Amino acid sequence: MRHSLRRTFLAAGLILATTACTNASSGAGTEGSPKAAESAAGTGSVDAAAAKLLPADIKSKGVLTAASDASYRPYEYFDTDNKTMIGFDVDLTDALGERLGLQVKHVNAGFDSILPGLAAKKYDVGASAFSITPERSETVEFVPYLNNGSGLAVEQGNPLGLKMDAKALCGYAVSGQKGSVQGLDQLPALSKVCTKAGKKPIEIELFPSQNGANLAVISGRVDAVMADTVALSLEAKASGGKLEMAPGPDYEPTPTGVALSKGSPLEPALDAAMKTLLSDGTMDALMKKWDIPASARLKAEN
Repeated sequence: MRHSLRRTFLAAGLILATTACTNASSGAGTEGSPKAAESAAGTGSVDAAAAKLLPADIKSKGVLTAASDASYRPYEYFDTDNKTMIGFDVDLTDALGERLGLQVKHVNAGFDSILPGLAAKKYDVGASAFSITPERSETVEFVPYLNNGSGLAVEQGNPLGLKMDAKALCGYAVSGQKGSVQGLDQLPALSKVCTKAGKKPIEIELFPSQNGANLAVISGRVDAVMADTVALSLEAKASGGKLEMAPGPDYEPTPTGVALSKGSPLEPALDAAMKTLLSDGTMDALMKKWDIPASARLKAEN
């Protein structure tokens, strides 16, 4: 696991309540998930111990500003009205806010602008399926909640016979999202494997949004797209037979976390609230609602 921040989590499984969310801007529409409109049973309550850890300014304001790039289902994307942000991360931050007694303001932002925005105090948290890497951990804090690897999607039928393997991608064009762990670390590392073996490097093309990276395969501009396996699998299923997942194991399973500015006084409260969600069944209910596989759940640590 390529992460430097670990938290102890407990496993359990019950039901979640989510709160309504709003976003500060609209964006490209995408078909709504059949489960997106489901309301979870039960009601969440404030975790007094976690809320007690809130910094005074956040507690006084009563609002938590969460930035997400709404182009990455099932984590964050726009519903069919092109205005309402929905998804796993949206529900997760709503549940965190509920446990802390805060309202959550959801803001749509470019993926590669979110971490700098945290440093500039523009947002309180970044909730956009961030892989926790040593490089990112140098500049921001993370509160982990899932464990995920990367996968590869190709044109339906996989005419080039590509697979999630370094040497199988040499000389081919592969897209990714700007600022993502795939674009920053994984594709360059795979390309180096090619050149060290005396083969052609991978032609890496990065796009501002994941939608753009996916469409590049459909249009024939690139041969494959690399992204978080969970999100990419869902996009392939929803592509109308235009994309399919390439064979091969997940590449570098890595913890995923909510990001905060380095040294943020909000981290203890958020960490405590996250542990509550993991122990009271909320996380399991969210994963079920958004079709996140059980294999992505963080293992409890002793």
